[in-house]
Amino acid sequence: MRQSGLLAGLLPPPSNWQAVGLYAGLVPLFTLLGWWALSYIRSPLKRYPGPVLAGWTNLWRFFLVRTGNYHRRIKELHDKYGPVVRIGPNLVDLDCPELIKTIYGTDEAWRKTEFYHNNSIMVGREIVYNTFSMTDPAGHARMQKPIAKYFSISGILALEPLMDESINDLCNQLERRFDGGAKTCDLGEWIAYCTWDLITSITFSRPYGYMSKGFDFDGTIANLDKTIDYFSAVGQMPFLDFLLDKNPIMRVGPPNLNSVAMIALGSLGARQQGKDENFDPAVPDLMQHFIGAKAAYPDLVDDNTIMGYMMIPLLAGADTTATTIRAVFYFLLRNPAMYRKLQDEVLAAGFDAGFDADTPAPYRAARALPYLEAVIREAMRLHPAVSMPLERYVPASGITLPDGSLLPPGTAVGINPYIVGRNRKLWGDNADEFRPERWLQAADETESACQNRLRAMKAAELAFGAGARICTGKHLALVEVYKITATVVSRFDIELVDPAREWTVAGIWFARQTGILCHLQRRGGR
Repeated sequence: MRQSGLLAGLLPPPSNWQAVGLYAGLVPLFTLLGWWALSYIRSPLKRYPGPVLAGWTNLWRFFLVRTGNYHRRIKELHDKYGPVVRIGPNLVDLDCPELIKTIYGTDEAWRKTEFYHNNSIMVGREIVYNTFSMTDPAGHARMQKPIAKYFSISGILALEPLMDESINDLCNQLERRFDGGAKTCDLGEWIAYCTWDLITSITFSRPYGYMSKGFDFDGTIANLDKTIDYFSAVGQMPFLDFLLDKNPIMRVGPPNLNSVAMIALGSLGARQQGKDENFDPAVPDLMQHFIGAKAAYPDLVDDNTIMGYMMIPLLAGADTTATTIRAVFYFLLRNPAMYRKLQDEVLAAGFDAGFDADTPAPYRAARALPYLEAVIREAMRLHPAVSMPLERYVPASGITLPDGSLLPPGTAVGINPYIVGRNRKLWGDNADEFRPERWLQAADETESACQNRLRAMKAAELAFGAGARICTGKHLALVEVYKITATVVSRFDIELVDPAREWTVAGIWFARQTGILCHLQRRGGR
């Protein structure tokens, strides 16, 4: 039968199957483009500025993450467009410190987005969520309840003897390998080795062994970096994780962290059989507490849950804490006068002689030092461990922005700790400078004015999130940061090999750093 009229001009002859295939491919393409165009035109977010392509597709964010320059590019966009920037078809990045309490408060209506789902694991064919990746508030509360008290400040301080062993090991390794400055020390690497050994020591009373071996001997640290980079990218288009890492046919995802999982699993089995030679009942570790949670909450906790509890500090606690400690030392060493000022403070506190020679700085004593607190807060402001927006969905009530506009329910919004930490209205024209003194009372400032200013500054801190979903390990991380910083500063004089050389920041979600090359000298008198 011959084609006629309009169809004859549009359709290829039936024998031309290549043309038929071409048309078949063009149909879904034009359908997708049409859907994108319609969504863009009808979107209530089109009034907000941002890159044009970002308003059409999340591919813009995906490829930006892959460049490794995400946080700097987003900062440039805020400098150009102001506090409200559209960075996705349904995502708005906010540089609005006044909205932190609203978005990250205790109201469970502000739910996490699917960005966090990718941090779950597959057990068989089932996706198992953890306290970080669970976006349902009720589900998160059920998971958190059996273990919350162990991550309180009192619960963490009960683990301080286990921490002290790792911190002493760090100092001993640094002295043995690098004392005198003849050899260059990559301080950033050694901080990571310490935080990994420390986190495994407090989790199941067994250091991983990075400090004794002096390198990433099994590749776990490198593999975790690749895993975090994967999560950073696929989090921009969460459905990709189901096609890659969690598809039931063939996994195409980040490296498996089997070494960590097998050590944790082996330690759990040995402990339950009474064969764990590393365990000291006088100093219960986190695993022992998790086993106790199983006995106290048998309806909520089983062995798989215990494994999930253990993997969170192992996979999220070491890397982020190392990032914070590296930031502290990098900024201090770039400003030698500040290093000496802090050293004078910790020495006056007696950390070099007033305590037992084998006892690192006690947390309570270190936490009471005002300049040390100022240094740590300032380092976390300038270089938070997380440098991407903490995404939440706007609830049914919507949210009114500072410009008076209303974001409708279902819009994804987020405030990036890296961006809000450089907000010039809050931090001043020197927002990009490392200046611990901003956390202290100025000579010409009244006490009440200082307290009001500090309250506003502290309310804008997002290094650990805020509100109901604040980081479970916040107290653990801060205890490590204060103890390690105070102990190392009291025991060593440290100088950068090349003060003019800047560090390299890799990764986006966890903005890890490399290149803190130093010479160090053990101080005498201890």
